[in-house]
This record gives sequence, structure tokens and C-alpha cells, in this order.
Amino acid sequence: MNASQETSRSPTDPRALETRWALRLVGHLNARADGLPLDVQERLRFAREQALACARETRGAAVAGAVGVSSAGALLLGAFVPWLRRAASVLPLLLLLGGLLVIQQWSSRERVLAAAEIDTLLLADTLPPSAYGDPGFAEFLRSPPQP
Repeated sequence: MNASQETSRSPTDPRALETRWALRLVGHLNARADGLPLDVQERLRFAREQALACARETRGAAVAGAVGVSSAGALLLGAFVPWLRRAASVLPLLLLLGGLLVIQQWSSRERVLAAAEIDTLLLADTLPPSAYGDPGFAEFLRSPPQP
């Protein structure tokens, strides 16, 4: 079964109905145009080209208008649809980068807080900070406690 038979068998499809009607109309116009003078045929050809160009422009606006918005809204929405698609495709990347920045800031803050806690414990101890650098003190810490 070829494509023309398939589209002609679907009576509920509006595009198929439109295509059948257009083909029938073109056939009638071509059959009647053969007997007309050349200047009239040329004007008809020019009028058909203009009608086709107008139909192409109207079809583009009608596709945007099929969403259920007004004509002005459809034109405005049609202008922003490519921008919205690009923004939607970049949004996950931006969220990922934002998450990585938040994780980096949190990790850095945790390191600073840990260092501040160690510094606080060292400064609050009765042992002077220079004792921690003494090799004998490190050996004292490694040895087991004596009873």
C-alpha cells in the first residue's frame, strides 16, 4: 500500500482531508486553465505562487497558534521557543556546576573549622606549643603509659 492510498483511507485525519481537497482543486484549475489566453494563465500562475507563499507563512503561525494562545501571543511564544529549549538543555549543567561550587565551599569551611578547633585545643592546653615540635615529646606520646 503506498502513501497516497494510506492518507486517503484515513477520513478523520485533517491533513489527509486537506491534501485530498487541494489535489482535487488543483486538478480542476489545471483542466480549466488550458483554454485561457497566455496572459491570463501567467497572472493565474503568479497568483498561485503568491497564495502558496502566504499559505506557508500562515501555516507557520498556525502551528504556533494551535497551542491555544492568541495570534500575538503565538508569535511572541514562537520567538522564545528556541531560547527556552536552549535554556532547558543548559539548565542541568548549570545546576551541576552550582552544586559543585556549594560542595567546594562546604568542604573548605569544614577544613577551616577543623583547623580552628585544633588551634583552640592547643592554645587552651597547659603545655606550651613549642613542646609539640620536640622529638622527645613525640617519643613520649608513642610510648605506652607506665603504671
